[in-house]
Amino acid sequence: MEHAGMEAHPWLVALEQSGLGVAMRQSLLLYPAVEILHILGFVLLVGSIVGFDLRLLGLAARLPIEPFARHAVPLAMLGFCIAAPMGFLLFATEATSIAANTAFRFKLVCIAIGLLNVAWFHLGPWRGLLQRGETSLAAKLGAAVSLLAWIGAIIGGRLIAYL
Repeated sequence: MEHAGMEAHPWLVALEQSGLGVAMRQSLLLYPAVEILHILGFVLLVGSIVGFDLRLLGLAARLPIEPFARHAVPLAMLGFCIAAPMGFLLFATEATSIAANTAFRFKLVCIAIGLLNVAWFHLGPWRGLLQRGETSLAAKLGAAVSLLAWIGAIIGGRLIAYL
């Protein structure tokens, strides 16, 4: 199978032709249900992250960061745990063509940056933030990178259908 002048990896072909890929394409209800869950997952993920990042950047500065994070972080994690597997199911429907899609690749890069930023944030700025009770330049930088990464992932995801 060839897409965009390149031969598809065998695992992509196998995934697309698997029972999972076929079921996702043939079911009248499965694909839309999975797509709705994917959207709900990233709404939880990105909505929570955007609120938290904006707080770190100084919006609503009177809200204490730690209690805000106790609510936002678990919601973001739940959202990711819903969005990621649903995204994989959507990917299985047309794995060979989606894998070659520039917008999909951009989306994956943005997600990787977002996840690496989360890890970096929790290893560094988060610890200092809890000790000092104020937002450092590193925490603000992490919040800005986070906003750009997750908004980029949404933009990339939306553009998959058009590129």
